[in-house]
Amino acid sequence: MAVLAALVVAVVAGEVISRGGASGARHGDRVGVAVTSPAGHPAPTSTPTTAGRPAGRPYPVGRTELTVVEGSRQLPTTVRYPATASGPSAPAVRAGGPFPLIVFSQGFDISAEAYAALLEHWAAAGYVVADPTYPATDPGAAGGVDENDIVNHPADLSAVITAVLRAGSASTGVLSGVPDASSVGIAGHSDGGDVTDAVAANSCCRVATVRAAEVLSGAELASFGGSYDAPGALPVLVAQGSSDPINFPACSEQIYDAAGPARYYLDLLGAGHHAPYMAAGPYQAPPARAAAYQSVVTRVTTDFWDAYLKHSASALAAITVDGSQAGTSTLVAGPAVPVSGYCPGSPAG
Repeated sequence: MAVLAALVVAVVAGEVISRGGASGARHGDRVGVAVTSPAGHPAPTSTPTTAGRPAGRPYPVGRTELTVVEGSRQLPTTVRYPATASGPSAPAVRAGGPFPLIVFSQGFDISAEAYAALLEHWAAAGYVVADPTYPATDPGAAGGVDENDIVNHPADLSAVITAVLRAGSASTGVLSGVPDASSVGIAGHSDGGDVTDAVAANSCCRVATVRAAEVLSGAELASFGGSYDAPGALPVLVAQGSSDPINFPACSEQIYDAAGPARYYLDLLGAGHHAPYMAAGPYQAPPARAAAYQSVVTRVTTDFWDAYLKHSASALAAITVDGSQAGTSTLVAGPAVPVSGYCPGSPAG
């Protein structure tokens, strides 16, 4: 079932407003490696843009708030971007831009800003990073959370992409000229990973502007309708804690095996559901282990963006090194991995 609708976007008094509709089906609850470049995908040949900042140094990160309206749904969205100074509404850096856009989808009953450290790192590395708050699944949702609302999130995600790019194409505003419409990535954790995978790989929900995807402890879901298939598939990075009690490793293994040739599986050894991606949560590792997981995830996810959104050959090589950390993580690329069990709610089971 298609869940994306035509979008009309306007910029009004500093708010980005988009209108459309969404529908969908019910979603249920779910409880060191040598790597070569994946065959069949053109190898990146250039280096990441560094104009406007000292080589190897991060950008300061500016922030602005947008309200994206998709049909009857309001999506408060924080947008981070490379800036001349850190802080709200700081002037954007434009000399090195435009910069690739990444839209991040939160997990169920987790605040979008719980992932701030990871999102800040991406923005400092030269990306525009938007993290919408999805209605009904945020901890602050009026009337409590409703996980079934996930079927509306692919349309929400599409609306956010359109809105941020429209703000970038405007002649004025803090984002004017900053996001690159030709270089869009999507990422998400847990249920947000489910949404990311649907937009990247499911016929129900694909968004043509998306060029790469990162699925962090996510799953394929039958609830979205459509079909998951590899032809023309985007570059995909899948990250998964091997001891995750919420989204089982089999779910991520299914996503990886269904992806196209430019695919990476980051196995976080002994990690649970939250520790690799955020500062706190009920499924956290001891502080030292959590810091090790977060360090690997930060480096590998940034390498992947640099490789496939900035076309950096050195970043492509760095994925292998950064993803293979003794006792913390292993990285697989290219060949399929064995599916270690079942994935509740997925079409394959």
